[in-house]
Formats: sequence, structure tokens, C-alpha cells
Amino acid sequence: MAIPRTRPSAYPAILSYGFRPFFLLGSLQAATAMLLWLPLYYGKLGTFSAFLPVDWHIHELLFGYLPAVVTGFLLTAIPNWTGRLPVQDFRLLALVLLWIAGRVAVFFSAEIGWLPTAVIDCSFLLAVVAAAATEIVAGRNWRNLKVLLPVATLLAANVTFHAEAHYRGVSDMSRRLGLGAIVVLIMIIGGRIIPSFTRNWLVREKPGRLPASFGRFDIVTIALSAVGLAAWSFFPDAIATGALLIAGAVLNAARLGRWAGDRTLSDPLVLILHVAFAFAPLGLLLAGLAVFAPGGIPPVAGIHALAVGAIACVTLAVMTRATLGHTGRELKASVGTCAVFAAILIAAVLRVAAAIAPAEAIFLYMSAAFWVAAFAGYAVLFGGYLARPRLRARAINRS
Repeated sequence: MAIPRTRPSAYPAILSYGFRPFFLLGSLQAATAMLLWLPLYYGKLGTFSAFLPVDWHIHELLFGYLPAVVTGFLLTAIPNWTGRLPVQDFRLLALVLLWIAGRVAVFFSAEIGWLPTAVIDCSFLLAVVAAAATEIVAGRNWRNLKVLLPVATLLAANVTFHAEAHYRGVSDMSRRLGLGAIVVLIMIIGGRIIPSFTRNWLVREKPGRLPASFGRFDIVTIALSAVGLAAWSFFPDAIATGALLIAGAVLNAARLGRWAGDRTLSDPLVLILHVAFAFAPLGLLLAGLAVFAPGGIPPVAGIHALAVGAIACVTLAVMTRATLGHTGRELKASVGTCAVFAAILIAAVLRVAAAIAPAEAIFLYMSAAFWVAAFAGYAVLFGGYLARPRLRARAINRS
């Protein structure tokens, strides 16, 4: 559907659509959090956070970066689903400030107190779910209400994360629950946009075999994967959990194979979506195998295949494509864009390698460096696009 027209506004362009502030802030936060992580991990740097360094690291990527990107995506997609005007201006600014307040509160939580920190931090996702649900219901777009279930689960995981960190001293179940919620969201949204973008490109550029349409196979795959990830959250060492995760890996690999990704090699903007999604079945497989071979495959390998592989790669690919399309630019990957894609893919591969071979510290350092390069690169390449009006609007204003 065509992008709805925004209201006339005295606010800056960056507050005209949800993707603009949240994609930019999310990318900057992802790069900054990773720059701080290794010095924190090795005790060279401290924070004022009540979280242990590893919990701060996990929280700020899982409940800091990801909610920003998910919010930017939802607030941009919902107007296309409903035909309504987007959340913008003061309402969008309020959400941005609430997200920033959460990052500040978590960093200074030792001074603020764990409960006020939890309230401030968790209020953001609560506000996002409320805003998204209001728009979907007002637009009578009932079928997309299910998209909010993983987001609500992410909110519940964040609440649990704060409680676990305070009462137990370290997070555990909440890490896996939050990660699983986002992986399921990627399976839902990815199952829509990856075949759709691939089909559109193939019809225009390379007629022939097209991606399979969404159907029962996709529904069964998502449902089984969700059950497996839920079991993994609460019963990570159970044999049944491992079996469910491996079954989900097989079905998602088959699902990806139905999307004709092998025919998109000449378009990096489409190809990256297929390559990024491939980390989802890989992560499920590694997590499942870790149950059956705990001495051979560490659980952290599956976790990072899902987190740095599937989630980071897919979100960065979607952020790039959405930024180009919604700011009126040509959907074409520049050399810089391809470098960003290469950096995040290398970061993912090296992080999985570091998990499997922890004695090789160079993998960890290099993965962190490529991660920072990818997200800082996105901010540099696309920050100006996000801050300025859409090209067509600027041309109209000049005339």
C-alpha cells in the first residue's frame, strides 16, 4: 500500500515517522553498548548499574536496541496495515524520551534503585504495545493484532529480567524468553516480507520460479518453533526441548528454501534477508544439539547464532531497506551498504566461532569490532536520510 500522508507539522522531519528516530537511536546504542562491553567484561570499566556486567550487556541489546528497532518497524508498518496516519510529532517524541529514560535508568540503576529502574525501563514497551494496539484496533486491522503477542512477551521478559537480576543476582530464564520472543517475531514478519520483497524483485527483474505463498506449512513451522522456544525458556535442559528445537530448525530451513533466495544473488538488498534468516534455523539447531551434546556444543553458541546472527542481521537488513524506501531513495545497495551487510554477517559468524572455541579470544574481539563497524556504518550512511524530509516532500516544498 502507498505510504499514508503525514500531518503538516512544525516538528523536525525525524519525528514524522517511527522508523526515523528509533532506527538511528537503536543503531547508535547498539554500537555504543558493544564498545563498552569488552572493557566491562574484563573489568577495565565500570558502570553505575545494579546489573552484573554480563546482564547489562544482555539487557541493553535485548531490551534496549531491539525494542527501539521493533518500535520503529511497527510504527511505520501499522499505517500501511490500517490506512491511518502514523504516530508522529509529540506522541512519537514522548516514546523516544521514554526509551532514552530507560537507557539512563538502567545505566544508573545502582543509584536509582532496582524498582524505579524497572518501572521506568519497562514503561517503554508497555507504551509501545498500547500505542500499536490502539492504532490496529482503530483501523479494524484485527489480523495483525497477533504481531503484538511476541512484543508483549518481550515486555514480560523485561519485567522478569529486572526481578531475576535483583532477587537472584543474575538473569536466567528471562534472557531466553526475550530472545525467543524476538525470534518468533522475526519468523512471523520475515515470513511476510522476505517472500514478498523477493517476489516483487523477481517479477520485475528475473521472471521464473517465485517464492511459495504463506500457508499452513508456515503456520505449523512458526507454531512448533514458538513451542520449542517457550520450552527452551523454562526447561532448557529437557530432552523434549532439544527435539522441538531441532524440529523447528529443520522446518525453518525448509521454509527458507521455499522462498527462492538462490535466485536473488544479484540484489544485495534482497539476498541479505535470506542469508540473515538462515541464522534462525542454525541457532535453533545449535541450541537443540547443545541439549543432547552439552560437552560438545555450548548453549551460548545457539544463543549467539540467534542473537547476533538472526536478530541483528535481519533487523539491520530491514532497517536499511525501510530507510531507503521510506525516505524516497532508490532501493539499491551502495558499496557502503554492502560493507555494512558484510560486517554484520562476519560479526555473527565470528561470535558463534568464539562461543564454540572460547579459548580463541581473537574471535570475540573481531566480532565486537565488526559489530560496531556495522551499526556505526549504518548510522553514518543513513543518519542524514533519517533526519531530513522525504525526497519527494523536499522537492514539492522547493517548488
